[in-house]
Amino acid sequence: MEPMSRRNMLRAGGALGALGAITAASPASAASVWNWSAKGSVAGAGAGADPRWVWDEEADPLVASLIERGDVPMVNTLLRTWKKNGQPLPDGLPADLRDFMERARQLPPWADRTKLRLAVDFNEKRGLYLGVLYGLASGMMSTVIPKEALAVYYSQGGADMKDRISKTAKLGYDIGAVNAYEPDGEMIVTGVKTRLVHAAVRHLLPQSPYWTQVADEDIPISQRDIMVTWHSLPTTVMRKLTDWKVPIPAAESEAFLHSWQVGAHLLGVRDEYIPNSWAQANSQATEVLDPILRPTPEGIKLADILLNLGKDIDGGLLTKGILGSFTRFMLGDEIAGWLKIPRELVWDPLLKTAWGPFIAVREGLLPFPLAPKAYWLFDEFLRKAALLFLSEAKPISIEIPLTNRPT
Repeated sequence: MEPMSRRNMLRAGGALGALGAITAASPASAASVWNWSAKGSVAGAGAGADPRWVWDEEADPLVASLIERGDVPMVNTLLRTWKKNGQPLPDGLPADLRDFMERARQLPPWADRTKLRLAVDFNEKRGLYLGVLYGLASGMMSTVIPKEALAVYYSQGGADMKDRISKTAKLGYDIGAVNAYEPDGEMIVTGVKTRLVHAAVRHLLPQSPYWTQVADEDIPISQRDIMVTWHSLPTTVMRKLTDWKVPIPAAESEAFLHSWQVGAHLLGVRDEYIPNSWAQANSQATEVLDPILRPTPEGIKLADILLNLGKDIDGGLLTKGILGSFTRFMLGDEIAGWLKIPRELVWDPLLKTAWGPFIAVREGLLPFPLAPKAYWLFDEFLRKAALLFLSEAKPISIEIPLTNRPT
C-alpha cells in the first residue's frame, strides 16, 4: 500500500482522520495515555482523545489548500491591513478563508467580558514582572520543550530569530494590552493569524529534510503541543508569582487566567483541553509540561540567541551573563546546565539572597529604609527586561509562511 502522506491525510477528512494510521505506526507513542479529565476544562466534558493526535481540522486543510493554490502571497498582502479586532476582513480574500476567519474571530460563548476587563488591572499592576517572566521564564523554558524548539528552529521563523521572537512577544503584549479583546484591540487578530501560521507550519515542516531527521513525530504542533506552550506562559507565570509571594487578589488571578483561556480558544484549541481553574491548569501542566523538558542542540542555540538580545539595550544592564543568571534563578540549575549557562559569581548569590526581600519591599510588605543597592538594580532590571521582552513587539505583520528554514 502507498504510504499515507500528510496531504492525503488532510484530504481524507482532516487531521483527526490520521489518528488510526499514526497510532498503528507508532506503538511506543500510542502507549502514552492522556490522563487529564475534560471535566476540569472550560467545556466541562469531552471525548477524552489524547490531544497529541488532534491538530486543527478546520485550519489545516484550508491553509494547505491556500499554499497549493498559490494564494498565500495575495492573502498575506491583504491581511497586513487587518489589524484591529473590530475591523472588517479585507475585501478580496478567498471565500473559504473569509468564512473560516469570520468563525475563528468570534469569542467563545463562555467568554466573560467583565473578567477580561479585570485582567487589565492585573496586567497593569504586574506589567514589569510579566516582562521578565515572559522572557526569562516562559521564553527560556521554550528552548527546553523539545518539540517546540525543533519546530521553531527548522521552520521559516528559525532563519530570523529576531523576527520570530518579536512575533512571539506581540502575543504577550497584545493579550496584556488595555484593550486586548475590545474592538480597538489586537489580540483576536493576533490569535487568528497565529492559528493560520500554525496550520502552515503543520503543512510545511513535514517536507523539511532537516526536521524529519530529528523529529519524533510526523505532524508538528498538535493540540497537546499548543497546551504545553500555553503552560509555559500563564501557568509558569502564576507559579513564579506564587513562589515570590506576590499578593494577588483572587478575582484578578482568575481574570488573568481567563484572558489566556480565551487566547487558547482563539488559537484553535478545543475547549475540552483548556483548564477551567488554576488548580486544573497546574494538574495538566504536571502531566504534559514538567516531564518533557530536556535539552536539544537546536534549543541550546535558540537559548543563546535569546540571551544575546539584551546587548543593544541602553545602559548595559541586560548582559548575556545577567540574563543567564536570572534564567538560572527562575528555572533552576538543571535547566541552566542543559542550556550551558555559566554561573555568575555576583548575580547568582545576589538573586538568591536579595530577590525575596526586594519583592516584599516592592509589594509594600517590608519597609524600604536603607534598602541595599541591589533593590535599585533589580528594579531597573525589571524595567529594562519589560522593555526588551514586551516592547520588542513593535508593529509587525504575522504572515503565513511558504517555506521552511532553508539550511
